Amino acid sequence: MKELEERIQRDGIVREGEVLKVDSFLNHQCDVELFDHMGAEWARLFAGKRVDKILTIEASGIGIACVVARHFGNVPVVFAKKYQSINLDGDQYCTNIYSFTKQKTYSVIVAKRFLNAGEHVIIIDDFLAKGNALNGLIDICESAGAVVEGIGIAVEKGFQPGGKELRERGYDLQSLAIVKDMDPATGEIEFA
Repeated sequence: MKELEERIQRDGIVREGEVLKVDSFLNHQCDVELFDHMGAEWARLFAGKRVDKILTIEASGIGIACVVARHFGNVPVVFAKKYQSINLDGDQYCTNIYSFTKQKTYSVIVAKRFLNAGEHVIIIDDFLAKGNALNGLIDICESAGAVVEGIGIAVEKGFQPGGKELRERGYDLQSLAIVKDMDPATGEIEFA
């Protein structure tokens, strides 16, 4: 998606340690118009697929997923929670996910009443690097008996293994911007 690539070129910040900061428009401050255009593109890419729910993980995926859901007939958005709370009741699906960004492992939770056997799901998230978060969400879908129809990623770090591994496993993975290389010394970002 050219619009997203141009925005990353203009406003993205490359840091040491393979970090790409896009917090000014994607995952801290949110450009809702851009999210809407991303939703339209994923709706085009996943056209013809049955979509009962959008699944994401807190926190950065929620805003994107909510806007995207409007392009799939206003289907519900379910997000995996990273923290247990007194508001979470009943049976739950749970898996552990290591966060590269936070450098810690989270137990993520989805209440069983919000994800059911036979439902068709599109997973949406802001970033894909090693695939830890997505593999956790896929595990939750498998536990529920839900069908993963596709995975929509805003920014994929194509130089890391997550995308390749998921595609090799047969998932319909649609990344709107795939970073081929980035240089923290110059700030240059190259797309696939």
